Amino acid sequence: MHNPETPPAQASDANPQKNRAGLQRIWHAMLYSIAGLRAAWNETAFRQEAIAALVMLPLAAWLGRGWVEWALLAGSVLLVLIVELLNSSIEAAIDRIGLQWHPLSKSAKDMGSAAVLLSLLLCTAVWAGALWQRWST
Repeated sequence: MHNPETPPAQASDANPQKNRAGLQRIWHAMLYSIAGLRAAWNETAFRQEAIAALVMLPLAAWLGRGWVEWALLAGSVLLVLIVELLNSSIEAAIDRIGLQWHPLSKSAKDMGSAAVLLSLLLCTAVWAGALWQRWST
């Protein structure tokens, strides 16, 4: 029950970002995003995928025969990075709760890993199709 002598906690007390507006909010959101990318760089899987993306994104511009092919090739690579970021955030949140084994924690981590696997399979299929089309004709 609420104690009348202490004011209730407000969302603005918990997160200073909620008090920002306009360009200041966008600027700070960008800084948080950069911090997230830096944190992800400490994850081996993300680092490997990011380095692969540095090679594959320029290659997509060469391999794609039009903007649609380029968008599919580049988009599938970026999707892997996005899903890996989400998976890493799930793992970090689960580890924050506790490192002890729990079936729900295992399920959450397994589902995040499965999402990464599906994004990698999609990326592989898109690139294989583009490479096949490029050299089979």
